[in-house]
Amino acid sequence: MNAPAAKRAPLGELIARLSALHPKRVDLDLERMLRLLARLGHPERKLPPVVHVAGTNGKGSTIAYLRAILEAAGLRVHAYTSPYLVRVNECFRLGRAGGGVLVGDDELRAALEHCEQANAGAPITIFEIETAAAFSLFAQHPADVVLLEVGLGGRLDATNVIDAPLASVIAPVSMDHSEFLGETLTAIAGEKAGIIKRDVPVICANQPPEAMAAIEAQARRLRAPLHSAGEGWHVNVERGRLVYQDDRGLMDLAAPKLFGRHQFDNAGLAVATLRAQSVFRIDAAAFEAGIVNAEWPARMQRLASGRLAEQGPQGCEVWLDGGHNAEGGRVAAAALGDLEERVSRPLVVIVGMMANKDASAFLANFAGLTRHIIAVRIPDRDNAMPPDRLADAARALGMRVEILGSVEAALHSLARLAHEVPPRILITGSLYLAGHVLSANGTPPG
Repeated sequence: MNAPAAKRAPLGELIARLSALHPKRVDLDLERMLRLLARLGHPERKLPPVVHVAGTNGKGSTIAYLRAILEAAGLRVHAYTSPYLVRVNECFRLGRAGGGVLVGDDELRAALEHCEQANAGAPITIFEIETAAAFSLFAQHPADVVLLEVGLGGRLDATNVIDAPLASVIAPVSMDHSEFLGETLTAIAGEKAGIIKRDVPVICANQPPEAMAAIEAQARRLRAPLHSAGEGWHVNVERGRLVYQDDRGLMDLAAPKLFGRHQFDNAGLAVATLRAQSVFRIDAAAFEAGIVNAEWPARMQRLASGRLAEQGPQGCEVWLDGGHNAEGGRVAAAALGDLEERVSRPLVVIVGMMANKDASAFLANFAGLTRHIIAVRIPDRDNAMPPDRLADAARALGMRVEILGSVEAALHSLARLAHEVPPRILITGSLYLAGHVLSANGTPPG
């Protein structure tokens, strides 16, 4: 029996203990997960219909649109996403009538402890045990649908234990995590396509040709109907509105609240997914409300107020984006270009990255927008990229670089300068850095 909540260790201590069960943070293999799920009585087989989402960029935003649309249609939606920004609870959202809620500390602790007991000290990664806890929680609470985000890759990801999901969704694929997924787009896309199941519809975003070829081959092999952007469905921006079209007709919808042209594509992917299934009836009003109301923190998020944002120069704009690979940098830079067309401001990029990322490929996206980069270290991360390495990558691109101790120090430094026009500041390079910023700003995700 579990100890009373008041006597239990803090949730952070439990996570640390569970993290020590396997020496590798990432070890792609389904055997440990299948063993634990069997000991738990297979909660993954007791779930409502599952929408499984893979891809390199845009997974979380796509799930945010799916959740908002489904909730606008009156459905109860469980959602499992990763990584979290500030609190691990963010990964677990329980469906409720009128809108989901993050799981509370006590209930999450109980689910993790239950999985820990069932695992009985065997090697298992923290992501695997958290995923098992999500399945256990979702099996205990009634809902209409589960939105399930792949953690890494797809084929051997801990989430890939659902035999017959309602739909398999593949967001844009690009180069990232090559040490685990392969050195080519073909190899990486093949891993992402590992979530495709026999006869289950696949809804696919626009992809580079070699990635698309790998996805098409897997869908063909498993006779999975493929609904791909540019073929089965189309999304465009017309007069600032989202215009979606497929063989069932056209929908003229409001623009997403989430900023950037790429968010029209992510919203379109969510619409295409829900149009490809027949279990739930979604009317046009729910599609519109979901797209307008969807929120997803640290994706071109404007920090209009808060303890940290207010430390910058008077009148400045502070934006936060968790992009950390070349494609993530590209869409953030494109969004900044749109902002510049609306209101011109000098741009400063404050960047911190993890050591396994390609800083040059990421920063190259901003070379035409700014020459002012401030390199910082991500706090409390042993494998953060040293700021001098970031600075070397920026200098090689012809950018002017400062190295400062923190985001806070960078904002203070900028505030001391004389600005003819208050600058636009982008803080970017890592979701870990974004989480630190949201916490320091006093605006954690809810």
